Amino acid sequence: MNKKLRKAVIAGNWKMNKTRQEAAALINEIKPLVAGAGCEVVVCVPFTHLETALAATAGSNVKVGAQNCHWAASGAFTGEISAGMLADLGVGYVIVGHSERRQYFGETNLTVNGRVRAGLDAGLTVILCVGELLEEREQNITEEVCSLQTKIALAGVSKAELQNIIIAYEPVWAIGTGKTATAAQAGEVCGFIRGVVAGLYDQAAADGLTIQYGGSMNAANAAELLAMPDVDGGLIGGASLKAPDFAAIIKAAND
Repeated sequence: MNKKLRKAVIAGNWKMNKTRQEAAALINEIKPLVAGAGCEVVVCVPFTHLETALAATAGSNVKVGAQNCHWAASGAFTGEISAGMLADLGVGYVIVGHSERRQYFGETNLTVNGRVRAGLDAGLTVILCVGELLEEREQNITEEVCSLQTKIALAGVSKAELQNIIIAYEPVWAIGTGKTATAAQAGEVCGFIRGVVAGLYDQAAADGLTIQYGGSMNAANAAELLAMPDVDGGLIGGASLKAPDFAAIIKAAND
């Protein structure tokens, strides 16, 4: 990571885990471990836990994010949550385009773009996920896949708005599998994505963009991954559900 050019962000993606009581307990365990962190710390919790998380993090350096939002401001979309509703709660971040949303819930590059637009319009910081399937890596089309996902997701996003975008490179084959891209692989693809952004905007915009790595980052491998110059943080799954492990990743980002 290069903190002189851009901020480092460690965000926990809790996915569909924890009760509200458990969420409050975990946040209260995390807070003293990460107080004064030299990077931004975010917990992205289930919708039902957002108010609990906002109350638990009040007055701390821990920020709260949601795990998805709809592309429409309102309407007949049973079961969905708009970006405006999240902003109204006081949520600051939203994950968009996670591979599990693409795989299980029909997300496409175009709907991801709509959700990016909605998040920005509501004043949220959008954590945009991109990444290739195992078969796509084996076919040597990782760059084509990541380029396409990035370009479509950022369509209509201005250079000024890019300041409210974080890209999370998540190789799908490394999410929840225990497999991790090597530090060199992660750094290479994050660097490639930065090049795509430079082509869409300019080098200064790309240099200022935070690009996280996600995909089984944990306390043991975080330091090596975060040492890569183009890896500016992590979108953390399982390890974010254990306060000591999450804190260890944040310490690696600080170091």
